Amino acid sequence: MEAGKLMSMKEAVAKHVRDGDTAYLSGFTHMIPFAAGHEIIRQRRKDLVLARATPDIIYDQMIAAGCARKIIFSYAGNPGVGSLRCFRRAHEKGVPAPLEIEEYTHFGLSGRLFAGATNMPFLPMRTNLGSDLPPMNPLMKTVVDPYTGDTTSVVPPLRPDVAVVHVQKADVNGNSHIWGIIGEQKDAAFAAKRVIFSAEEIVDESVIRSDPNRTLVPDFLVHAVVHEPWCSHPSYVQGYYDRDNEFYVEWDKITKEHEATLGYLEEWVFGVADRREYMEKLPAGTMERLKPTPALSVPVDYGSV
Repeated sequence: MEAGKLMSMKEAVAKHVRDGDTAYLSGFTHMIPFAAGHEIIRQRRKDLVLARATPDIIYDQMIAAGCARKIIFSYAGNPGVGSLRCFRRAHEKGVPAPLEIEEYTHFGLSGRLFAGATNMPFLPMRTNLGSDLPPMNPLMKTVVDPYTGDTTSVVPPLRPDVAVVHVQKADVNGNSHIWGIIGEQKDAAFAAKRVIFSAEEIVDESVIRSDPNRTLVPDFLVHAVVHEPWCSHPSYVQGYYDRDNEFYVEWDKITKEHEATLGYLEEWVFGVADRREYMEKLPAGTMERLKPTPALSVPVDYGSV
């Protein structure tokens, strides 16, 4: 791994995200790396295969911007609001471009990542048998269990070209602390060829070493480290800011028409240089409104006996 991992998001995307890549922007409802998605849009990456459990509105924005040719997903929606309008418009009407889809259950997609992370040829899972998904997805196959002779379903490994993982704290080498909802971040990092970590805080290595149980991904897997406060807005980061539910409702209104969606992207993505400018542009009081109530954990003593 090369030295000098600490860089801006602009540099990280320019260096590690390429046209035609399979990209996985991780975070299961929590710590979604919106800043990375916006920078990918700004750099006009195209022909991407976007993989993600619960695509959420960051992939809706990337689809509207014309970045994607295919999406690999498990459940797609604007959480608590309704459909992803840009996702549907692309798949159903080819606007702004045709969108191929490859659908799984949450277990199926996370199983694909786990298989990729552990270098397995496939992962058995019983839940596909009898469901409506296998007829729609030829990658869901069956094998004979060599121990029982029963038939079981399997899914192939998912090995993204690049994964983006947002965390609460990281050191300059990429060792990090993650807490709150732990989704597929670890498997995404282990499965991917290139890994970008963004963090709310960059801290000294001693801080990370003080609580090793919160370190899910070791530094030798990480290619770039980005200090990006408020990276996940309008998603949330446990302990740093809450979910901006008002924005999720507003997004449903914005995306009723493709032209209005492009107007949003022009103002809020292309119209700002980076995440700092994006945050400065938000309505006054937004950051204060999303400030969480402190809820400290009990200290843990890792002392020897």
